[in-house]
Amino acid sequence: MIPNKIVSIFVGVFLTLGSVYLALLSWNAVKAHDYIGVSPKTPHSISITGEGKITGVPDVAKIQLGYSIVKNTVAEAQKDNTAKMNGMVEKLKKDFKIDAQDIKTLNYSITPQYDWVTGRQILKGYTVSQEVSVKLRDLDKVSQILDAAGQIGMNQVGSLSFEIDQPEQLKQQAREAAIKQAKDKADTLAEVVGVKLGKIISFSESTNQTPAPYYDNYRKLESSAAIGGASPMIEVGSNEITIIATVEYEIL
Repeated sequence: MIPNKIVSIFVGVFLTLGSVYLALLSWNAVKAHDYIGVSPKTPHSISITGEGKITGVPDVAKIQLGYSIVKNTVAEAQKDNTAKMNGMVEKLKKDFKIDAQDIKTLNYSITPQYDWVTGRQILKGYTVSQEVSVKLRDLDKVSQILDAAGQIGMNQVGSLSFEIDQPEQLKQQAREAAIKQAKDKADTLAEVVGVKLGKIISFSESTNQTPAPYYDNYRKLESSAAIGGASPMIEVGSNEITIIATVEYEIL
């Protein structure tokens, strides 16, 4: 039979070792908690940015055409406004061959107008306003449409801008140029510091598209086409698409 003293010593040693083991497990758990989401072996890496710029000529134009009128009654204002706007839209479709899908109503509103007389608010009439956005795929028609808008009597004309209708091909070219620049910079830096580049760890990009010149033509239209003058000269300009690529390489 094993003496009780020896048994007690054996149990005590076992419990002590068990306590140490549990303490180590707890400590490892605490350390692991500090690094949640981080791989046990984080590779060394280098992050490089590259820029790619591509210039394209816009192939579509957008312009807003509208009319606002004040009359004594809503019915009078609506009748006047409807005649002007319907006439403009009909001309766009028939004379300029603008597809219906490229003409979109942006706003239609009826607003009461008041005067203050001896401290009292007096209703003087109603304003009816309507505005449409027109997308032009033939840029040669821009100045002609501005001229027609003045002749019909549109009194809210502006927000003319030029865009590239499908810029994805240009964006891809800019993206490739940005990645190439980033790779060249990374290769040069790696050679200088004496390291080797491994695989790409991550990649991100941001896009900046510089629009063609914005033309607020209201004043020019008012002083030319609206009084029977020549159509305003419109310059399309160019759009610049810029891609900023950030590439992270593993360092071997």
